[in-house]
Amino acid sequence: MDLMAQQVIHDRREQLRQIQSGLLDGEDVIAVYDAVGTGTGFIGLTTRRVIIQDKSFMGKKFAITSIPYSKITSVSVVSNKSWGGEFFSTGAIAINVGTHTYEVEFRGAQKAHHVHNVILHYIS
Repeated sequence: MDLMAQQVIHDRREQLRQIQSGLLDGEDVIAVYDAVGTGTGFIGLTTRRVIIQDKSFMGKKFAITSIPYSKITSVSVVSNKSWGGEFFSTGAIAINVGTHTYEVEFRGAQKAHHVHNVILHYIS
């Protein structure tokens, strides 16, 4: 058993390994969550950046995008429901970086809540 994989919150071991293979010196993985819907494959949170796998490119291409926390201008909870319910009643977030917005949907509101709070911690 991989001890590092046991200590890091993650959905899929292969996604965690992909994030770990690109870490910088002194950088640690906080969590790696599988994303649902079209476009995004997963999101990784490290102590330095957010890493998003984007599968929306033509011809079976994908990109791994690194977003330093210092470049994130806001993080939002995305919902198609009225705000009459709970704040984290949805499993999606939006990360704003300049004029670009990355939307990530998760299996479960708890994962969206965790990602939101980690990003908010690092950009505050």
